[in-house]
Formats: sequence, C-alpha cells, structure tokens
Amino acid sequence: MCAATAGYRGKKVLVLDHANKAGKKILMSGGGRCNFTNMDAAPKHFLSDNPHFCISALRRFSSQDFVDLVDRHGLEYVEKTPGQLFCQHSAKDLLSILMTELEWSGAEVKLNTKIHSIDYRADDILVSTSQGTFVCRSLVVATGGLSIPTMGATGFGYDIAKQVGHEILPTRASLVPITVQPDRKAQFSELSGIACDIAASAGGMTFQEPMLFTHRGVSDSSILQITNFWQPGEELSINIAPDMSLDDLLGVRQNTPKKSFESVLSNMLPKRLVELVKKEFAWLNERSAQTSNQQIESLHRYLTDFAISPNGTEGYRTAEVTLGGVNTSEVSSKTFESQKQKGLYFIGEVLDVTGWLGGYNFQWAWASGYCAGQYV
Repeated sequence: MCAATAGYRGKKVLVLDHANKAGKKILMSGGGRCNFTNMDAAPKHFLSDNPHFCISALRRFSSQDFVDLVDRHGLEYVEKTPGQLFCQHSAKDLLSILMTELEWSGAEVKLNTKIHSIDYRADDILVSTSQGTFVCRSLVVATGGLSIPTMGATGFGYDIAKQVGHEILPTRASLVPITVQPDRKAQFSELSGIACDIAASAGGMTFQEPMLFTHRGVSDSSILQITNFWQPGEELSINIAPDMSLDDLLGVRQNTPKKSFESVLSNMLPKRLVELVKKEFAWLNERSAQTSNQQIESLHRYLTDFAISPNGTEGYRTAEVTLGGVNTSEVSSKTFESQKQKGLYFIGEVLDVTGWLGGYNFQWAWASGYCAGQYV
C-alpha cells in the first residue's frame, strides 16, 4: 500500500521481502478469504499506549477509501457480519489487486531478499542485502509483528527501531486461543468442536460472540477478542448463558413447573455442554417445581461465571496480531517518520497499534501505508 502510493507520486520505489512469495499473511487470513476491512473502523477499535496516534491516519484513509480502490478492480466481496468485508472467492483476488497497483505505480518487488545491515548517512541510507546494496532517501519498515512465525514473522522490525534508539513497548500474542489448566483440559477435550454464544469479559470490556471448545482450551471470536484485554493471571469472566437472567430461570419454575432445567438448557446450549453442567447439578432433570431458590441461584452463578481455568494462550504460533511494538510517541502520526532518525518510517503492526478482530488490523495496514506513502 505504501509502495504503490509513493510510486504514484513519481517516487522510485523498491519493496524488499525476505519471503519467497508476496502477501502470505493476506492469503492465509480469514480462512483464505481475507477479512480485508471493517466498515465501522474507528479509533475506539484500536489499542495503543498512545490512543490518539491512529486517529489521523484512519480519517485520511477510511474503510470506504479502500473499498473504492478494490471496487475499481471489480473485486467481488461479501459482508459476513455487519461491517466485516471478505473476498467472495479467494484472498488471491485481493492480493492480485495489490500487486497490480504496485505494477501500475512503477514500484518493484524483490522477494527472497535478506537484509544484512542498515547504515544511516547524512543524506541517505545504505541497505545491504543478499541481493546487493541499495541506497535510498526513505526507508519504510513494514515488517509486522511476531505473530505466526511459520509465515516468516520475526522481530526484525523491532531490531531496526532499537538500532536508532526507539523504545519497544512490551509485546505479547493477541487475538489468540486460550489454553486451560489440566483438569479443565481433560473435560474440554470431550467438548472439542462444539460452539456456543457466550459473553467474555476482562479489562472492562465484554464481547458477546461465539466460543469454540478445543482440545487445549477455548477459541473463536469471543475468546480472540478478549485476549486484547486479558493477560494470563488476570481475571477472566465467561458467561455461557448471556441471554438468560436469574429472573428468567426463576420464571421457569413459576410458569412451567413440570419442565426440567435440563430441557431449558438443552434449548440454548449444545447437548455435550449440558451433560457437563449435569455433573455439577444432579437435580437438573427433575421438575422445576421441585427446585429451591438456592439451587436456581447456584445454577445461575455457574452459568454466568463459567470457570474455564485459563493458564495462558497458544502464543505467537497461532496469534493473529502482536500487541505492543514501536512506541508511537516517537513517530509522527502524520507522516509516520521516526523522530529518532530522519528518513526512517514505521507502518502497520510493527507499531504499538493493535485492532480488534474483524478486519480492523488490515484497515490499519492500508491507512498507515497510504499516509506514509504520501510523505516518503
């Protein structure tokens, strides 16, 4: 995005990529269909130690601006949930558009290129690589974070920043599945593959979306979302019956005294999960008229504070993003140029800016790339 924008301005642009194929993360994202933006993208959907940093770029290059770009190329896409846009057929279609934009702008790409060293001189920068030495006036770091190392992710961008004195705010894997303690792991392995709508709460945020049980713990959108706000060792609240209040449960006994709570739960939870609940409450299959307030209150507490016993996350291996990164207070929010080194720019995930799940992080890539491309 940055290269094409700069190329259209008449700049001579070269993209150096250590991968053997361009856009690998684009191709594997969204189950191969790439959730390439979110029409609701706003600063409130991004986390940063400096929350105002992203405002300017998101205003200057909005979700609609990116949609306008892909519309010009005739990309077919679908809105799977409100605001979330996916390629209708394949992420390859989106990558093809980006590579076409690069070609039209006159920018070049060199793959399989390892960077050996970067030397800053008075008026230019020397970049020594496995394919020779290049001299440039502007060097843009668009290396991403530490997520999914099998796709080639490394901490190289942070190393470049530290070389000129930038602070790297603590990094950790995010938008990532949660693992659980051994006792829960044994139980959840029997539930592996089933999903239900839950409400996950941590750090003052709540997300009511699906949760998936896995052999190692829990995953799906509600869990991935909450990992932006939760850290191992902190409190995490899971409500597996977010649409059922205590009054609703008490009303079952009053309005349908012959009905059992097992049948009530079976209408809202997967059968295997109801079986797990029954192990805690043997009276579930009795007529509700026979239950006490204390029993119903105990069931409500269990459902609304469902103990998953988290002990950590799956880590960078499967994380969609990396929280933390280059301290944005040392980077211009207008040009994305380093305040430590003239001619050095940082864009995308290498910065301490992390979006929610749902296309926000791609929109940050497009916006930051576009804005830096206006100034390099």
